[in-house]
Amino acid sequence: MSTATHPEPPEAILLLPLEAEAEPAPVRRAGLVRRGWWGVASAMEWLFGFAALFVGLAVLASVPVGQFLALGYLLEVSGRVSRTGRLRDGFIGVRTAARFGGIALGGVLLWLPLYGMSIMAEAARIIDPKGPISRQWELGLTILAVLFAVHFTEACLRGGKLRYFFRPLNVVWFVRRVLRGGAFQEARDKLWDTVVTLRLPYYFTFGSLGFVGALLWLALPVALLGSGHKVPILGVIGAVMLVIVVLYLPFLQARFARDNRFRAYRELRAVRTEFGRAPLAFAFALWLQLLAAVPLYLLKIETIPRDLVFLEGMLFLAFLFPARLVAGWAYSRPARRTEPRHWVFRWVGRLLVLPAAFVYVLAVFFSLHTGWHGVVGLFNQHAFQLPVPFVAGS
Repeated sequence: MSTATHPEPPEAILLLPLEAEAEPAPVRRAGLVRRGWWGVASAMEWLFGFAALFVGLAVLASVPVGQFLALGYLLEVSGRVSRTGRLRDGFIGVRTAARFGGIALGGVLLWLPLYGMSIMAEAARIIDPKGPISRQWELGLTILAVLFAVHFTEACLRGGKLRYFFRPLNVVWFVRRVLRGGAFQEARDKLWDTVVTLRLPYYFTFGSLGFVGALLWLALPVALLGSGHKVPILGVIGAVMLVIVVLYLPFLQARFARDNRFRAYRELRAVRTEFGRAPLAFAFALWLQLLAAVPLYLLKIETIPRDLVFLEGMLFLAFLFPARLVAGWAYSRPARRTEPRHWVFRWVGRLLVLPAAFVYVLAVFFSLHTGWHGVVGLFNQHAFQLPVPFVAGS
């Protein structure tokens, strides 16, 4: 018998490779769909985390002690951007904020039925305090409150993601986790690790030093400006001094944030040298930081009710968070050059920063006559986020 192989028809030679390549196509499509889904989910988580971070900072900016934490965070934003030159490095802790925001949102959504039942129980108690309907509503409210507390705790122990608050079988996971052992120790360690990653002592210390450094520069000019209604010449001297201070202070703060050295507030010559290497970037950053604070002085015309302080904190951050990002970016520009820019650019930069300083000082001066707190309100320098309470009686 002959063992010679017969050649396959040309059609088979052409079709086999095509069929072999066509089979993995669904796998590749499934992989692309999966990666696209995870990319969209990651982007949505980032956006939600940024919104949660924004709300959290607004709450901190409305609390006297929390304002030091908010100032420390914004200084850290400026410092990181100035060290790297990348704006994206200024969005610190967005993923962590997403986790805390998910816990808060999940808790609120679970609390809504409990709140609705409490209204019905209160109405039944008013209509018939000792009747059977009232007792039934009270019993139902008690049971729902216990279920809410248990389910909320289980969702937090499981990881605190938003989807865990809407899984009715968390109790099964919780029982298995308890039977495995070490559940309490694991929850304690994770809670401690989360608190440590927030770096609250660092931000509080950083914000306190940033506040003290800015206050040392602003105290004398603002005090003289506040005395202008009694001694006009002192007011003029204070206004001129304040114009000079606000030309330097944003970049002294950025230098302090970059190097984490309190002595950076004294290094005027270094700021002038770095201005010469990036005059237009410095001018743009100064315009943004000073003029972004001007609309906030309109809120000082009337006293702010305590119920609306949170909204003022959100407006405050909406104006000044981008300014801190840009200030850090501008302060990173001089590191890319060793020589100063052409004298034309340097003089253009000098001519651009003066109007911004004059407009800011003019807004501060008019706030002395339109603000609710008078001379004391002058020390609330929004451009540098001095943590002074905004509410009445502060």
